[in-house]
Amino acid sequence: MSEDQDSKDFIAAPAPNEQVLTDTPPKPPRARVQDAVEPDGETARETMERKRDYLEGFLQKKPAEAKAGEPGGQLYEAVVEALKEIYDPEIPVNIYDLGLIYGVEVSDEADVVVTMTLTTPHCPVAETMPGEVELRAASVPGVRDAQVNLVWDPPWGPNKMTDEARLELGML
Repeated sequence: MSEDQDSKDFIAAPAPNEQVLTDTPPKPPRARVQDAVEPDGETARETMERKRDYLEGFLQKKPAEAKAGEPGGQLYEAVVEALKEIYDPEIPVNIYDLGLIYGVEVSDEADVVVTMTLTTPHCPVAETMPGEVELRAASVPGVRDAQVNLVWDPPWGPNKMTDEARLELGML
């Protein structure tokens, strides 16, 4: 085939700035802010002021007060702070950050139930640690009674530690 025949087999696409058809309608004008029509006759500034007033009220609103026995409540947080004063004798990290405390429940009557584990069932403090936890939780002002549930499932692992504990032990 000759070069003239090859060029007739295809048509090149037009450049983006070329207008292909002469009867194509022109592009519509771009939207401008000053052309915007306000639905209720309110100006953009008035709408913005209304939004700002709403936001100020939202930011000034106080969060709902947590009950004493819920996380964030006074009694719950006092029990957690008391548990953070107990340290594992072999590891220089408190038992709460070490991840040995699985749960703290405070009833409406101010009874505390602490669910915990130990690093291993053969832990040297297996006999004394639950008693110390119960004593510390019961000594918090406002607590009526404390009970400790020692569980082995799920087993404790280093993944239960807080970042602070990992940092203290050089694991981060």
